[in-house]
Amino acid sequence: MNEFVTGADVGMQVLRTAFLAFAVVLAVICVTDWAVRTRKISPFNAVARFFRSTIDPFIAPVERKVIRAGGTPASAPLWALVAVVVGGIIIITILEFIRSEAVRAIGYSNQGSAGVFRLLVSWTFGILKIALLVRVVSSWLPVSPYSRWISWSFRLTEPILAPLRRVMPNLGAFDITPIIAYFLLGLVQSFLLRLV
Repeated sequence: MNEFVTGADVGMQVLRTAFLAFAVVLAVICVTDWAVRTRKISPFNAVARFFRSTIDPFIAPVERKVIRAGGTPASAPLWALVAVVVGGIIIITILEFIRSEAVRAIGYSNQGSAGVFRLLVSWTFGILKIALLVRVVSSWLPVSPYSRWISWSFRLTEPILAPLRRVMPNLGAFDITPIIAYFLLGLVQSFLLRLV
């Protein structure tokens, strides 16, 4: 197990370093492309011609989305940089989560059937808590609950929230049932983990 943890840590460090280097190079490219688009760099020099012919085709999909959202085409390189940085952070976070869950799974598997039970309980309640968080955050955004990215959270949490709504008093615009459900899930999880 120590070899796996060491290898995973080294792999994550290499990935972070590679992502940082990629982000720095991309930042230079995007800022230069932004400077060309906003005419901070002369549009007739060799750098501007290179960026218009080589870099702009890669930025074109982002530019179309920015224009549809009401933005200016000149800001497309900066939005592309933001998308890559946020995407990289999300990817690194997901990989670190997978690494920690793999380490936990290996540790629990060494404990026999009790460890497997603990692992299954932890994963089940972890997924339910994530679904609650996704549902709450998506309710703040203009996202349809039937969207393929969000609907899974509604399917997982509605059997928990519907009975709570019948019991809880109505507070008008505020729905506190997800908060109560989150704490109840934590209590049930700790109770089940104490059984073994």
